Amino acid sequence: MKLAQHIKVRQRVVATAITYMRRVYIRKSMVEFEPRLVALTCLYLASKAEESIVQARNLVFYIKRLYPDEYNKYELKDILGMEMKVLEALDYYLVVFHPYRSLSEFLQDAALNDVNMNQITWGIVNDTYKMDLILVHPPYRIALACIYIASVHREKDITAWFEDLHEDMNLVKNIAMEILDFYENYRTITEEKVNSAFSKLALKL
Repeated sequence: MKLAQHIKVRQRVVATAITYMRRVYIRKSMVEFEPRLVALTCLYLASKAEESIVQARNLVFYIKRLYPDEYNKYELKDILGMEMKVLEALDYYLVVFHPYRSLSEFLQDAALNDVNMNQITWGIVNDTYKMDLILVHPPYRIALACIYIASVHREKDITAWFEDLHEDMNLVKNIAMEILDFYENYRTITEEKVNSAFSKLALKL
C-alpha cells in the first residue's frame, strides 16, 4: 500500500487493517459500506490498536495526494463517522493474532532464519492477506504453510522438522495449495479490472 509507506506504519498495522476490513464485509455489504472509506477507517483503527497511531487528518492529506481522483471527496469527518460503524460491525473486538511471531519462532527452531529464507517467508505471509486465510485458519498454521512453500522452493528438506512438530501436514499442505492457487489466479487481476469493479459498485451506492 502506497499510503502505508507514506505514513510510515509497520506491516503489522497494515495486516491488522486488512483483517478488520475482511471481518467487516463478513457482516456488511460493499453497497452498505463504501470500500475505499472503510479501508481508510480500518487503517486508522489499526494504527490505534497496534499503538502506532496515525492522525486521521494525515490519512486524508496523503490519500488525496496519492489518489486525487478516487479519494477527493473524503474528509476528516467521513473517517470519524465511519469509525463508529466499523467498530459496531467488528463488535468492538479489535484483537488480531498474526502469523508473524510464529513464523519467526519456527524459522529459528528449524535453523532456517537466514536472510533469504526470512525474505521469502515474510513475503508469502504478507501475500496471504490478499486472501481470507487469516479468517479461516490459525495463524501458526499459515506460518507453517509459508515455510513449507519456501522450503520446497529453496529445495531444503525439513521433513524431519515438520514430523517433530506432530502437526497435521495435510492441513498445512492444503493451505499451501490455497496460496499457490492464489498466486496463479492473481496474475489475471489487473488494475483495469479493479477500477472497473469499483466503477460498477459506485453506481449502486
